[in-house]
Order: sequence, then structure tokens, then C-alpha cells
Amino acid sequence: MSIEINETDIRVEFYRASGPGGQHRNTTDSAVRIRHLPTGIVVHAAENRSQLRNREVAMERLRLALEKRNRVEKKRLATKVPKGQKLQRVAEKRMAALRRKMRKPED
Repeated sequence: MSIEINETDIRVEFYRASGPGGQHRNTTDSAVRIRHLPTGIVVHAAENRSQLRNREVAMERLRLALEKRNRVEKKRLATKVPKGQKLQRVAEKRMAALRRKMRKPED
């Protein structure tokens, strides 16, 4: 299920990416920040020296974020506690009771 993103719903900003890359990266505004105005989600990409490639990466990230936001989580189904687990709990309780009983001074 692919989500349609309207151009009117986003604001695209370009800025200078920091980090390694030398002159090519320091002289061009290749980093892209995309804001989805209805939801307030902000994604950015600055991995590539190409502004076009960074825009594609940022749009894909925005699409994934919107899909994640719209995904409906299934309700967890309650399951029965296994018999072995119940027996283990009872055994631990008996041991704890026995330890408490042993701590008491004799009359």
C-alpha cells in the first residue's frame, strides 16, 4: 500500500550538508529537509552529493514514516499460562514460605 504525498502538503528545504566530502559537498546545498505539514513529520537526507538523490531518499523516508504512522497494530490475544509455568510458580512460593518459616526463632 503506497501512500500518495501531495506537493501542497510538503515544504522542501535545501541546505549545506556538513561532514566529509570536500569542496563538492561544502559548496553546494545538497542536503534536503522535507516537512509534512499536516502531520508535522520532518525527514532529511544528506548522504549523497547529489541534491536530486537526497530528495528521492528523503521522500522515501517520508513515505515510510507516514505508512508507519497509519499502520494499525493488532490487539494482543491473551493466552493461557502453561501448566509447567504454574507449577514452577507454586514451587517458588513454597520455597519462599519455607525460608521465611526457617528465619523465625523457635519458641
